[in-house]
Amino acid sequence: MAKDFFHDVVRRSLEKDGWTITDDPLFLRFGGIEMYIDLGAEQILAAERGTEKIAVEVKSFLAPSTTVEFNTALGQFLKYQLALEQVQPDRVLYLAIPIDTYDSFFTLELPQLLIQRYQVHLIVYEPEDEVIVLWKK
Repeated sequence: MAKDFFHDVVRRSLEKDGWTITDDPLFLRFGGIEMYIDLGAEQILAAERGTEKIAVEVKSFLAPSTTVEFNTALGQFLKYQLALEQVQPDRVLYLAIPIDTYDSFFTLELPQLLIQRYQVHLIVYEPEDEVIVLWKK
């Protein structure tokens, strides 16, 4: 299983943001299929005295066609989202994307409509500074 180019960048960004990485990768088995989501993480919420759990699928969008990469990322996201709902319903799935891709592609009308319709949660990261710049539900 190959890691995405910015996998470690997103991992460090999450850790800087106070998340504990619990799985790298997060293994799921559902419907006779084995799946590996890039990262599983949790954060203790002091105010609620509980734990928030997330799964993160990292995408770099470095290929020539952002549209083709988006199609692949959306398909993976939907598959993982359905599996998580069945196997780990307390975990929220996020798609991690670089800030330049967010600004140039994810703000366009069609990607926005697809993100809204399929409830794609986004983590927007800055690869050079290794920080998360936006959480979008």
